[in-house]
Amino acid sequence: MTKKTILTSDDILLKLCQSVTDVLTKGTNSSVTHSAFVQKIDKTSLKPDIGCFVLFEGGFSGLVVINFDAKAALEIYQKYMLTMGIPKEELTTIHTADEVGDVLGELMNQMLGDFSGKVQRSLHTSITQNQPKMMTFNKKISVTIDGHVDKPASRRVSFITEECHNFYLEFAVEDTEFIQLEPFKTEKVVDPDTILEEEVAKHLAETKPAPRRRTKRTTTKAKTS
Repeated sequence: MTKKTILTSDDILLKLCQSVTDVLTKGTNSSVTHSAFVQKIDKTSLKPDIGCFVLFEGGFSGLVVINFDAKAALEIYQKYMLTMGIPKEELTTIHTADEVGDVLGELMNQMLGDFSGKVQRSLHTSITQNQPKMMTFNKKISVTIDGHVDKPASRRVSFITEECHNFYLEFAVEDTEFIQLEPFKTEKVVDPDTILEEEVAKHLAETKPAPRRRTKRTTTKAKTS
């Protein structure tokens, strides 16, 4: 009898952490990593200076909270905008500016989209979530899941940016397990950018003109009488 694979809520959290680091590393063109340790917490909270929460449901129900201090928020915002080609002198240096919240909200949306894809491919289930909206805070605010989830498993994970600024992700999910009953083939991740690059390279190779062959010039010497 083959050993069954069992994935717990902590395995789901790891997939979320990987989505956060993947999206931010690519989006800011800089190193963003998460701690190898996870902290058990009693409840999830929004904390200063800027953050948001997202509820998700479907194959399982839960809550994601992400909290940035001002320095971490500005670093991620500025590096993302510089990667997009925006001149540095046009960037704000105030974390409460609308554009900072807009950029972090867009990145959060990309993280959750990547996470949903990982869940679909590895667990063969789907989740949906509300649209993230970043907000600024000057005090701690407790956030809880809807009452239909009894005793959710709550965790906190710390992340660190390239400039050594920390931010935190808090995760509350119903205590659940996914038990694999039979083997399956994991779907291949489709990267639209890679596909586009391959198609462009293929088109250029097909339309590239063949090199012109050089003809050897012959010279004739005039006869002298």
